[in-house]
Amino acid sequence: MTSFSSLLAEARACNICEAHLPHGTRPVLQIYPQARVLIAGQAPGKRVHESGVPFDDASGDRLRDWMGVTREVFYNSKQIAILPMGLCFPGTGKSGDLPPRSECVRTWRDQLLDHLRHLEVTLVIGQYAQAYHMNVKRSSLTETVRDWRSYWPEIIPLPHPSPRNNIWLDRNPWFEKELIPMLRRRMSEVLKV
Repeated sequence: MTSFSSLLAEARACNICEAHLPHGTRPVLQIYPQARVLIAGQAPGKRVHESGVPFDDASGDRLRDWMGVTREVFYNSKQIAILPMGLCFPGTGKSGDLPPRSECVRTWRDQLLDHLRHLEVTLVIGQYAQAYHMNVKRSSLTETVRDWRSYWPEIIPLPHPSPRNNIWLDRNPWFEKELIPMLRRRMSEVLKV
C-alpha cells in the first residue's frame, strides 16, 4: 500500500483532467488517517477553488451549523476528513456547477479511503456521493435523505448545504426538525465536542 503522505501529495498535485477544467486544476481535500468523520461531498465550488480550503463558503457555514461544530473542529483533519467525489472545481453549467469529474473517483477515492480506518460516521452529501457510498437505487435525493434512519448511525445522507437548496429546505421542514438535531448529537458523540 502506498504510504499515506506520498498518496496525499500525489492527489494534491493531480492534473489528470486539466484539459477539461475551465479554471485549471486545484485539488481541494482534507484527510488524515485518524479522522473519525468523513464528509463525502460533490466537488469544490469556484470560491473553494480560489481559496483552496474545503467548504470555505456559505455552504460550509450551513454545513458546520448542521453539524454543530466550530471552524476549528471542522478544519481539524485529525477529526474530520473532507473528500469530495471530484477534487477540483468542474466549472459551471446552465443550472449550477457541473458534475464532479469521474477521473478522481477512479484514480484517488478508494486509495485514500483505504487509509481511513478510524471512521465512525460518513456524511454523504448530494446524489453523486450517495450513489458511490450508499449504492442508492431510489428515484430522488429527497427519498434517500428522508430514509436516513435506515443508514444511521454510520452513514448520514444529506442534501447539499448550498444556499441554492433553500427551496428544498423550505419544502422539507422535517429535515431540520428531525435529522439536524440527531446529526448534531452524533457529531458531539463522535468528535467529543
